[in-house]
Amino acid sequence: MKRVIIKQSGLNPNFIGAWMIEPSSLCDELVKYFELNIGRQKKGVAGGAVNTEIKDSLDITIRPKELTFKGNEILNEYFKVLFEFHKDYICQWPFLKNLSKKYEIGSFNLQKYNPGQHFKKIHTERSSLETLHRVFAFMTYLNDVEEGGSTYFNHFDLEIKPKKGLTLIWPAEWTHAHRGNVLESGSKYIITGWIDFAT
Repeated sequence: MKRVIIKQSGLNPNFIGAWMIEPSSLCDELVKYFELNIGRQKKGVAGGAVNTEIKDSLDITIRPKELTFKGNEILNEYFKVLFEFHKDYICQWPFLKNLSKKYEIGSFNLQKYNPGQHFKKIHTERSSLETLHRVFAFMTYLNDVEEGGSTYFNHFDLEIKPKKGLTLIWPAEWTHAHRGNVLESGSKYIITGWIDFAT
């Protein structure tokens, strides 16, 4: 077998969109929401189960129907901003305009990492028949992190440092396998989930 190398055009996009939330006080309110809902915080789940050898975090999982519940107004404010970012992402890659006319948000997580914690395993967001509906992943860092806690996309050798308000959208494919590097100090808060094909 002989591998053939296709000549590259010089364009090497990583298809990771990035924006900053303004005002950043929205992030503060989401952190406050997390801390006020202590009873809903649970050990993070990966692949349908708790396994701290894969993912070590505290999560609040929220289902779309809960967005209508009283007290969740700040979540709706967040998604108004996220949807604008998503529209801009679609504009950057015109092919996506014809991929689907409608997308929806599935369940999503507010997460907190303490020192020594992280999402240890390199993983992708679409990895089984159960996750085929996922088209994009999204994540917003809700606070600045000084030591550790970066997100590492291994195929691109790309490390992204958490910065309050920095929001990422990327394809849910294996091409964007990633992990969270260990948090060295302080706390790391994020909101993360998926943009799905509408059912």
